[in-house]
Amino acid sequence: MAAEGRWCYRGDPQEGHSAPLVQFTNGKLKSTKSMSFTLYKHKDTSNPRKKHRVILNAETDRLSYVGSNFGVGALKCNTLCRYFIGVLDENSRQMDVYNAELFNMQPLVSNNVADDDLSEYLTKSYREKVDLCIETFGTNKQRKALNSRRMNKVGKEVLNKAVTKVAEDVIETKGVTALVSDAAEKDEVSLILPPCHEDADKPEDVYKFEDIISPAEYEALQAPAAAFMSITSADILKMEEEKSHCSFVLNELKSMPLDEKRCDHKARCLWFFDSLVKLSSQKNVKKKYALGPDCPHIISNKLVKTFTALAYANGRIQNQVSASMKVKITAYAIALALHINNFQTDLTVLQRDLKLRDSRILDIARAMRLKITKSKSLFGLEEHKLGTLSLPLPVYKVPPRSRKRKMN
Repeated sequence: MAAEGRWCYRGDPQEGHSAPLVQFTNGKLKSTKSMSFTLYKHKDTSNPRKKHRVILNAETDRLSYVGSNFGVGALKCNTLCRYFIGVLDENSRQMDVYNAELFNMQPLVSNNVADDDLSEYLTKSYREKVDLCIETFGTNKQRKALNSRRMNKVGKEVLNKAVTKVAEDVIETKGVTALVSDAAEKDEVSLILPPCHEDADKPEDVYKFEDIISPAEYEALQAPAAAFMSITSADILKMEEEKSHCSFVLNELKSMPLDEKRCDHKARCLWFFDSLVKLSSQKNVKKKYALGPDCPHIISNKLVKTFTALAYANGRIQNQVSASMKVKITAYAIALALHINNFQTDLTVLQRDLKLRDSRILDIARAMRLKITKSKSLFGLEEHKLGTLSLPLPVYKVPPRSRKRKMN
């Protein structure tokens, strides 16, 4: 008759950690005499997600093996099944049962570098050592941030090399004297103006409409601009009270053409103009829904790419409307206003909508080769500046840089 036995459940053999059961990916273990195991536990015992993380290391004469209960190499069966291991005492016939966890041991390849050769590691900087730790033990968020930082570093190096090469080619072609002469003749504002066709025969061809709004973007404006076509006086009055649109747009909505085709064209132009003004009032622009969910993706994408500059702040890359980008928005807004108003526009109204100094918008208008005139307002109470695009284009003279006098 077989001797009676009993078993007793003991739980975890160590506080918070189960007994490890191992399996090897490249074969079965025949003997454990020449193998040593080392268990590494996570240091953060207060974090409920990390305190159970374990790395198991096995060393043999030929290979090193590593297994863990977290990350990509962890076995999914540990979350679906429970494993136990029993230790039988032959004298008392009692089996102690403990919780167990299965580890998949994978060989660790060292790329033919000796494990005790630390010369390469010791030469690394503190930042590089931290990056190595993040690669091995970091969270998904930390790894993504590391990859993003490395990609930005590579992109910056490539950009610097490309800029250096282009600069060398230009200097070799034109010479240093010619470059200095060209830079002295052109003001920085001319670099961000819309394309100007000085040899045009008609005013509408100086700043072409297609250079401001492409055909694909014009087609996408049909849906959001439809509301402007059927607008009423009550709607305009409500917009003025809520200040939901700029003054230029509200004034133009009061005189929409009766012809349906011309009305549709003007509505699309006004909707795009209003988007430019709203973008100029922002500082940090979100790439997704930059101007709200009603803005078509192609328009939002064009505005962000054309009128914002990339900047690194608060640990991430942001799209910002810098001072130079605001000048660019103003130049394109003036060009579009010229197409809307038969190539004459009220610069004072634009200056107030875009929140610029009077001298600043006049400098931009002169750089765009507009003729500046003065005109009384409707009630004659104030003086407005008008910008007119007419042929032949006036010669643009760079304003002299005057030093500010010190005030005592």
